[in-house]
Amino acid sequence: MSENPRPALKSITATPDGPRSAEQTPAADQSGAPKAVAEGVPLSVRPDPRPADGRRPIAWLRIVAPPSFGAPTEATAWCECDKRVRTATGRTAVLQLVEAHNHHRTVCPLLATQEGKAA
Repeated sequence: MSENPRPALKSITATPDGPRSAEQTPAADQSGAPKAVAEGVPLSVRPDPRPADGRRPIAWLRIVAPPSFGAPTEATAWCECDKRVRTATGRTAVLQLVEAHNHHRTVCPLLATQEGKAA
């Protein structure tokens, strides 16, 4: 019976002795200068397409009404003027919270119209 010797490996790479820093890739024009960023990435910051106009959210009302009639309805109302969060669970309580939130929007000092004030 003849023994087949193990075939030689194609290539054996040496294990590095320690960590090395990555080499810089030359620029596309072969000038030797490293690339600044990936292709397609702008080099400068563009202006915001939606400049701030001074508006910001002041009062929020979030209502969760699951499609199942038996599931409880929930609501959360928040206004920046008093930093208080009000919650309600159940159909009747949610309807009362919606009514209170709508009323608060008419008397809120942050939402009140500033008629007569110089622009």
